[in-house]
Amino acid sequence: MVLDFLPWNPLIYLVGELTIAIILGALIIAFILVIISLYSIKQKRLYFPRLIKSGLVFLEGLMRGMFRFFGLEDRELYTFLIKLINSMNSVEFAKIPVSERAIFIPQCLRSSKCPAHLTPEGLKCRNCGQCDVGEARLLLERMGYKVFIVPGSSFIKRIVKKYRPKAIVGVGCLSEVKEGIDMADKMGLVVMGIVTLKEGCVETIANWPEIYEVAVLGIDPASVPENLHALAD
Repeated sequence: MVLDFLPWNPLIYLVGELTIAIILGALIIAFILVIISLYSIKQKRLYFPRLIKSGLVFLEGLMRGMFRFFGLEDRELYTFLIKLINSMNSVEFAKIPVSERAIFIPQCLRSSKCPAHLTPEGLKCRNCGQCDVGEARLLLERMGYKVFIVPGSSFIKRIVKKYRPKAIVGVGCLSEVKEGIDMADKMGLVVMGIVTLKEGCVETIANWPEIYEVAVLGIDPASVPENLHALAD
């Protein structure tokens, strides 16, 4: 039996033309968004952030390939993406009461001589004074934040399910913050990511000025402890 496809030829051609048009359109849009992103990185200022984020959602693989073609390393791309997310989320983050926010600090910030013990909710800081974490935790909690010192994302998931914060601040190395942002997006949380100044497993260094800057978003200045500026030193 011989099938006659002749009557379907116009439809087949139409589908083929539409497919080519969609592919070309995606390439053009991705190229434009990559150029805007590269220009934003060069100028250190975000242009059309919502447009870029939408493009990364739908054309992530294509745009990543173009970024690599233009010589942008994954580290630079992740740094840019975190700044993009923070810029877009800052207004919504500021609207959420501090009582419904949580800050997750990595355990690698603590001193190598830290006497704290691990619990189901992370490390319980004993304020021994051997690192900056203890003072920062007390000040942030005084503002109303729930502060957790955690060893990994599994702890964050467990704590989020228990306390149900609406917004979180995640501190960590570049890959951890990127992973945390993706996880928070899937959980429907407003997230702000802060990358540590020094990476590693022991005695890393937090970007306290940026943590301070994010922490006070939307908070009445009268509620901010006077010595919170110490975090920025």
